[in-house]
Amino acid sequence: MTGRLHHLPATPETVHWGHFDNTLSPALTIESGDIVEIEAVTHQAGDAPDLLMDDGIRAIFDRVQDRGPGPHLLTGPIAVAGARPGDVLRVEILQARPRLPWGTNLAANWGHLYDDVGKERVTVYALDEQSRTARAHFAFDWTTTRLYDSDGPGIITPPDPAARQPALPGVVVPMRPHFGTMGVAPAAPGRHSSIPPGDHGGNIDNWRIGAGGAMHYPVQVPGALLSVGDPHVSQGDGEVSGTALESSLNGLLRISVLRDSVFDVPTLDTPTHQLVHGFGDDLDEAMGQASRRMLALLQRGWGLSRDDAYSLMSIAADFTITQVVDGRQGVHACIEKRIFLPRS
Repeated sequence: MTGRLHHLPATPETVHWGHFDNTLSPALTIESGDIVEIEAVTHQAGDAPDLLMDDGIRAIFDRVQDRGPGPHLLTGPIAVAGARPGDVLRVEILQARPRLPWGTNLAANWGHLYDDVGKERVTVYALDEQSRTARAHFAFDWTTTRLYDSDGPGIITPPDPAARQPALPGVVVPMRPHFGTMGVAPAAPGRHSSIPPGDHGGNIDNWRIGAGGAMHYPVQVPGALLSVGDPHVSQGDGEVSGTALESSLNGLLRISVLRDSVFDVPTLDTPTHQLVHGFGDDLDEAMGQASRRMLALLQRGWGLSRDDAYSLMSIAADFTITQVVDGRQGVHACIEKRIFLPRS
């Protein structure tokens, strides 16, 4: 059955900047199974405002002054009627398309190799949606710290043609649009920074969370209160420079409430794979959590014994560093569905 279609634009009234909070009023209320056309705006549009901003994005940067403690612009929250703690929210990404034909990457002072590189640098890319590729258009060195607790998110850099230098000649990057930060409101009171990922979802930064995938989040508060943002058009596993190829996206999401689901942690389900996410203060902790979660998923979802699941993980599951730059580090574990033969 097809649900009702809603449209949720990103406006100063429908976004919140840098946090999840279970006291936020819903920007939209829907029924389980409804579809939402949603706009997600990059918080880095100020890197090249002449290219990365239109009138709607400028209005958000001009009018939304309540920002932080994190940097990400989030659209929502979306309340889902009947969702309650103990349920799972399934978010199917039906479509994710660039709003403007430009994106930006910041090699930031929180990047994994900042101490080696010793500077911050912005690279702006031109996007070709028809070929689904991106090419560097120019780059420039950033000379003022972007630590969010000092300058605040949403810095706008006035265009300076003299500072813009050629970059990455002869390199073409495949586009894979996805939402870097998406999740439900945490149960704990207060504002929660949009930077670290957790069991509410948040800043997971897995480039596979794009069209064709369905994310699952354990509901923590009535209505779930889903927020969507941090749109990317490409990213590598690790996100080592500190950011992805950041670009505003328009998405199409089908949002459903599941009860008695086997997905009780942030899990991505695709036509070919299932992925569970683990987080930690270091990669050992994140790897341990991802391993235990995959072990549990193979038992609950595929009916394997603990011993069989542990053996299968070692020969057929892939463990990959999702990102190392978001406060809590991430590892995702992935299993192919085709290894499980149909049951008679």
